[in-house]
Amino acid sequence: MKKFVAMLMAVLMVLSMAACGGSSAPAATEAPAAADAAPAATEAPAAEGAAPALKIGLTGPMTGPASAYGLAVRGGMEIAVAEINAKGGLQIEFKSEDDEADGSDKAVSAYNSLKDWGMQIMAGPVTTGSSLAIAAETVNDQIFMLTPSASATDVAMTGSNVFQMCFTDPNQGASAAELMKQKWADATIGVIYDSSDAYSAGIVDGFLTKASELGLNVAVDNAAFTADNKADLSTQVTQCKDAGCDLVFLPFYYTEAAQVLTYANTVGYAPTFFGCDGMDGILTVEGFDAKLAEGLVLMTPFDANATDDATVAFVEQFKANNGGLVPNQFAADGYDVIYALYNACVAAGVDGSTPAADVCAALQEQFASLSVDGLTGKGMTWDANGMISKAPAAMVVTDGVYVPVA
Repeated sequence: MKKFVAMLMAVLMVLSMAACGGSSAPAATEAPAAADAAPAATEAPAAEGAAPALKIGLTGPMTGPASAYGLAVRGGMEIAVAEINAKGGLQIEFKSEDDEADGSDKAVSAYNSLKDWGMQIMAGPVTTGSSLAIAAETVNDQIFMLTPSASATDVAMTGSNVFQMCFTDPNQGASAAELMKQKWADATIGVIYDSSDAYSAGIVDGFLTKASELGLNVAVDNAAFTADNKADLSTQVTQCKDAGCDLVFLPFYYTEAAQVLTYANTVGYAPTFFGCDGMDGILTVEGFDAKLAEGLVLMTPFDANATDDATVAFVEQFKANNGGLVPNQFAADGYDVIYALYNACVAAGVDGSTPAADVCAALQEQFASLSVDGLTGKGMTWDANGMISKAPAAMVVTDGVYVPVA
């Protein structure tokens, strides 16, 4: 990643993510200047008589408006691969391909390039749209797939070889409702969401179902916008203000959330704003006054300010690789994906000489009982559908940094 640090900084200054990788994503304020070509595969050091390295591939948006997410995931994965290869033993060769977050021909083309390279495991894609396009291909090709950030339930349901590292959208919405019941049980709640985006709509569906079960007071549940009319969200904010909402749920990406917080400030409206993992990055949105995010609550599985040894080491290495840039949850998701795959492969006894179909079968068996302690969760496990189970975490922005919700 050394030669494109400047590009990565430009792209990721609008990020810190998106969400767990919905089918759409906010546009970057600057297009990448030098990411037209993916870096060469990260090759494991060869040792005489050693088994060949296991080939793991990633597809994601490395260029274009959603490139911030793909670059973050790739950066996290590269750190994990370097650490693992330095251990000795099972070695990994890693390669990424650009799919531009295009959930059709470009996604399939990127996948086919990796398959031609000899990919044995798919550590991706990054976004939901591309994951839906590729998942069926991995089923047919018997290639194990673990996506770091695609969150739609339909992804994992494609086949028994398809797994997810992040929460599904409905589960995240339900977790948000449960936290509101614990901390803001008497609040009058408004919901603003992107009805044209599968990520946002999926979270809202899960939230409203659980909110009804818990008896939460949702006064506004239809303040929706779409990708075609999100330039001005004042109407939605006013709808919540007029209804007396003192907590406003924002299950969408941080760029639109910055608009909401900015407009609310201009009209003197100061409820508790509550976002999901797509909110991660709002403190670095270009042109946004980060002070307006003070008190913002967001669901995110990773806190770069945590003081445990694993997080500190990861953050330091990511910053060293990327000109001081602080990693976000997508980078951490990518890191956890590689380690989960590594642990399962070691337990199964597979390596670069094992046919992809045999690797796939072995990993399906391992993930049925695998438990992983990672940056984004402790004791992470997967169900029979490939969906992850881990404790949700929530942060509140306090003095410009994330602090766990008390």
